Amino acid sequence: MIQNFTTVRTVSELRQVIGEWRRAGLSVGLVPTMGALHEGHFSLVDRSVMENDRTCVSLFVNPKQFSPTEDFDLYPRNEAADAQALQCRGANVLFAPLVEEMYPADAATSVSVPGLGDVLEGEFRDGFFTGVATVVSKLLIQSMADRAYFGDKDYQQLRVIRRLTADLNIPVQIIGCPIIREEDGLALSSRNAYLTTEERAIAPALYTVLLKMVAAIQSGADSASAVQDGTQHLLSVGFMKVDYLAVVDPETLLPLSSATGPCRVLGAAWLGKTRLIDNVGV
Repeated sequence: MIQNFTTVRTVSELRQVIGEWRRAGLSVGLVPTMGALHEGHFSLVDRSVMENDRTCVSLFVNPKQFSPTEDFDLYPRNEAADAQALQCRGANVLFAPLVEEMYPADAATSVSVPGLGDVLEGEFRDGFFTGVATVVSKLLIQSMADRAYFGDKDYQQLRVIRRLTADLNIPVQIIGCPIIREEDGLALSSRNAYLTTEERAIAPALYTVLLKMVAAIQSGADSASAVQDGTQHLLSVGFMKVDYLAVVDPETLLPLSSATGPCRVLGAAWLGKTRLIDNVGV
């Protein structure tokens, strides 16, 4: 489906476009991305197009969520291909600002979500969720969308965003969408492009381990033994390092010693130079 499509690079341009939609009584969906779009992103776009009159997709590789040792400069970028694909999927506007537009030289404000943002990813990526919370807050306010769409693959990020929108009274519905996977189970991610052929063959083991952990705790195993067995398996098949495997409360992300009710099993591990994350609900 190809519709009228435009790319804007400033907040004022974005608000002009969305203001025209608002005056016409149209609903607005937002899909925040860092580009290098794949079918996971497109599933979010498809849902926004289905549920809203107009869809805005943002493309911004956010420097504030990368530490000095991470892959900001190497992160895959292909705006032209992304824009063409978005137009074909029925999106209406691509908001692709420069860093200076999002973070003027005199900008002093940041947003943090203590607790939810301090565990799991927060333990291993210093400042990551402050960067995420700040840029997402800005995008939600800049677009004033009715609904914003995020993938369940970044489950902790989704929890952080839901918390900040509630705390800051941002009038947007945050919608989590299912993880899109390859046929062998690997969760789609822009960073999968970093994997060598050999690493790509090993990568689905993370999802396999999470499923085995779910089966183990549903059979009565305690979380600690499930984590230990999962870690040993990942290291044995070729993962270099396991940052964490965890069984947590799906709302608070606090660790659970056993799974007597709903929980979430999450993992992050290094395969060569690539850090993979995934999660499964119980």
